[in-house]
Amino acid sequence: MILNYFEGTMRLRNILGTLVLILAIIQVSIGQHSVARKWNEVLLEGIRNDFARPTIHARNLFQISAAMYDAWAVYDNSSATWLLGKWHREYYCPFEGITIPSDVQAAREEAISFAAYRMIMHRFNESPGRQYIQGLANDLMDELGYEISSESTDYSVGFPAALGNYIAQSMIEFGLQDGSNEEGSYKNLFYEPVNPPLTPTDDGNPFIINDNRWQPLFIETFIDQSGNPIPMGLIDFLSPEWGHVIPFSLKPVDVTIYEKDSTEYWVYHDPGVPPYIEASGEGMTSEYQWGFALVSQWSSHLDPTDGVMWDISPASIGNVQNFPSTIEGYRNFYDALEGGDTGMGHDLNPHTGKPYEPQIVPRGDYGRVLAEFWADGPDSETPPGHWFTIINWVNDRPELEKKFRGEGDILDDLEWDIKAYFILGGTMHDVAITAWGIKGWYDYIRPISAIRAMADRGQSSNPDGPNYAPDGIPLTEGYIELVTESDPLAGEGGKNTGKIKLLAWKGPEYIDDPTTDYAGVDWILAERWWPYQRPSFVTPPFAGYISGHSTFSRAAAEVLTLLTGDEYFPGGMGEFIARKNQFLVFEEGPSMDITLQWATYQDASDQCSLSRIWGGIHPPADDIPGRIIGAKIGKSAFVYAEKYFLGLITDVYDYTTEPQWTVYPNPVQAGNDFTVISHFPSQSFSVEIFNAQGKRIRQLQSTQAQITISTSGLIPGIYLIRQKLFDGIHTNKLIVL
Repeated sequence: MILNYFEGTMRLRNILGTLVLILAIIQVSIGQHSVARKWNEVLLEGIRNDFARPTIHARNLFQISAAMYDAWAVYDNSSATWLLGKWHREYYCPFEGITIPSDVQAAREEAISFAAYRMIMHRFNESPGRQYIQGLANDLMDELGYEISSESTDYSVGFPAALGNYIAQSMIEFGLQDGSNEEGSYKNLFYEPVNPPLTPTDDGNPFIINDNRWQPLFIETFIDQSGNPIPMGLIDFLSPEWGHVIPFSLKPVDVTIYEKDSTEYWVYHDPGVPPYIEASGEGMTSEYQWGFALVSQWSSHLDPTDGVMWDISPASIGNVQNFPSTIEGYRNFYDALEGGDTGMGHDLNPHTGKPYEPQIVPRGDYGRVLAEFWADGPDSETPPGHWFTIINWVNDRPELEKKFRGEGDILDDLEWDIKAYFILGGTMHDVAITAWGIKGWYDYIRPISAIRAMADRGQSSNPDGPNYAPDGIPLTEGYIELVTESDPLAGEGGKNTGKIKLLAWKGPEYIDDPTTDYAGVDWILAERWWPYQRPSFVTPPFAGYISGHSTFSRAAAEVLTLLTGDEYFPGGMGEFIARKNQFLVFEEGPSMDITLQWATYQDASDQCSLSRIWGGIHPPADDIPGRIIGAKIGKSAFVYAEKYFLGLITDVYDYTTEPQWTVYPNPVQAGNDFTVISHFPSQSFSVEIFNAQGKRIRQLQSTQAQITISTSGLIPGIYLIRQKLFDGIHTNKLIVL
């Protein structure tokens, strides 16, 4: 019954959201926005109507933005392309250059449109909303006056459409061998969870094996954050091997390669191990218990009727100065009992010279709205897509001057959008590779598993008290206590006496109709604790450490600060309005209009990070490393992207990463030739080709730096090519179409 209400609410929200977004796209199309912006809106709408997969959509956002960038950059003598004429590990994209036409603007818009169109049609071909998405793409092409039947990729004749088609074709080929396993529907190749699944509707967590490792959930009908029902029961870990994907700006010096079960895990910006707990209680760290207990305590803040009122304006929220690096620092940074952090707020709006006006609201509404707004974007475009909606909002502010880094001439809308999307897309892609590489390797537990498991064992605060266990949950008066004989939770015959109880959000079983009911906060048995999520979702299907939200958001905040040359939102204020009893999805609320407000981009990022604690899906140990790593990636990706605009990137192949040779084209059409190229021109080499069954079917020798091989006799499928070079044997994959 509850699940049906939640599914219906999600469907209604998606329908209403779709209608609003269709109107938004129509307005974009008939307005003065650039063609890049129009295609970005279609792309974001594609993400909203696809499965909610942040890694895959970060890759889509980057590679489609990079395709549009290349279609712009080839017409600019001072800019370097990203894919055209470049190596990216073993992939090479040939490009002979073009003749600059007389109408550069028209040529650019046409090439950009065909590149984006072909990419969107390909990447969303298996989407549950593919008919709607592809319909939007077709409609935009029609509105722009382009014939989608123009499929030639022969750009040498000077047709911009052919150039766009060639860029898209090349990007698609690149994507089929970039380490994402797109050809295998992005499925995991090696990862296996160590814990048996938790069924959230059952009591406690009695079957967990390792309290430090991720635990899958068993949900009869899982509904992802885009509202797509997935009736698969056990939910797989999304992208634990994503560290292998070819990045944008990440460097070999940034990566540590680990091995587990004969599998390599590539971890960029390795933050080190998260806080662990030992099952024996020996050598355990209190960081683990303190951090997950804090998540439970913040759950008690989610009642708008508790009388706690906060000023959530920039006068009181934001302006965090430093992040903690010690246990004591963590405990001082977060207010474990009342919520929030050490942000001091801002005295004045620097753009108006006036103080920010207070906005006094119930803390329970603020926490709930944060948890919902930042979960995956207000319209389910996933965290990386959410920051594209934010940058589009910023770009539409009349106060914004579109000067790169806030300096020099004002750029036209197309150049601004192309460069902004290229930088932000590359940054989000690098964050996904980094965060999910860390998630896959450290495989860290989520709060629902940790809180229930600790509470099942008992309390860890008083060795002389009842139900003591050194690896239990610490008691906090008024928040985490033991059930006594006279407690209403003691149950029939006192069966629950001595168990752990929590002051927390009561959970979805207290909501019959989410359009009229809200659960509220009260004492509950810890074995029944839920994050602030709907019962068909519960928690994201991947490990917690590190927080993707914290990493995506802080990296994006750095990009927006550098791009605009101003840490503040245009006019000194960014905001989003959540209307009374209209915004929350799985319970009624908020109880009044709530306007989320941010003075700076970092303030928005920091608020996003806190939302994950109120949402019950991250402890502090997941949060802070994500913010720190995100800041590094945002700054370095911006500087790296800037080199393309200055024409300083001539070849991005990195000779320190394997393999040290290239197969081109790959994939190759059956009947055509392909070439194996050594990156060491003076070295001869031998090539062996194996079929999918491991049988060697060809062996060739070359005394030159390359060898051309016919596909004659090779049926469509996947082959392994082994090459012997002076430094050892290297293996690559060949796809014959």
